[in-house]
Amino acid sequence: MFRTRNGRKGKHRPVENLSFSTYIILWIAGLFAGFVDSIAGGGGMISLPALLSVGVPPHLALGTNKLQGTFGSFTASLNYSRNGLVAFRGILPGICFTALGALIGTIVIQYLSAKFLSHIMPILLAGVFFYTLFSPNLGEKDRISNTPEFLFYALAGLSLGFYDGFFGPGVGSFWAIAFVLFLGLNLKKGTAHTKIMNFTSNIVSLLAFIFGGHVLYTAGIVMGVGQILGAYLGSHLVMLKGVRFVRIFFLSVVALTILKLIWTTYF
Repeated sequence: MFRTRNGRKGKHRPVENLSFSTYIILWIAGLFAGFVDSIAGGGGMISLPALLSVGVPPHLALGTNKLQGTFGSFTASLNYSRNGLVAFRGILPGICFTALGALIGTIVIQYLSAKFLSHIMPILLAGVFFYTLFSPNLGEKDRISNTPEFLFYALAGLSLGFYDGFFGPGVGSFWAIAFVLFLGLNLKKGTAHTKIMNFTSNIVSLLAFIFGGHVLYTAGIVMGVGQILGAYLGSHLVMLKGVRFVRIFFLSVVALTILKLIWTTYF
């Protein structure tokens, strides 16, 4: 289905040969992924398998997934920021550290396999799920935080940025719960801040994948159009609904992500 042709400096660029019906499937996948991702993260668990299921090789799927995901994370970020849920001046260190972590992670994944991460991610996500489940008031209101913001952004930005560039599934869930636990944001604000970090790691990873020749542009743009609509609808729903709705949706997405990772890894 895929072949390459020579580009400049001896690089190879993939040539797409997908049917119209396949593009329709990818657009629908992008739509649902953007909707889910803008509310609770985890959209990659829809979009990445969709790319793999139509025969896109793993590294091309990862790169193309970053292209389509950038459309959705940008739309959600713009929507949240325009409605006053994000103050960019305060999160600038987080953007910088996340960008650095994502760059390192994306460079590493182009030379190594991410398979070993798939064994530990269900365990970490299960911890997030049960902690949130048994903390009924978690993230309902803003609270005072004793964590220095610069230290938080340095540690979370580098580690979660690296993870998103290297592997990715569930990173939105980790970011959201980190904002709630360590910076004291309510879950609605935590979700909004999460999309800024997701967009940062997406765009940096995308540039690295483009440099490595691992992006299918037509497929990524088609999915990206679906992402824009899905992210717009999802982020508007978050602003219309209360924190309790976000919590329920968050737990549902994390649970499905855990099941998906377990199924993919062990069955």
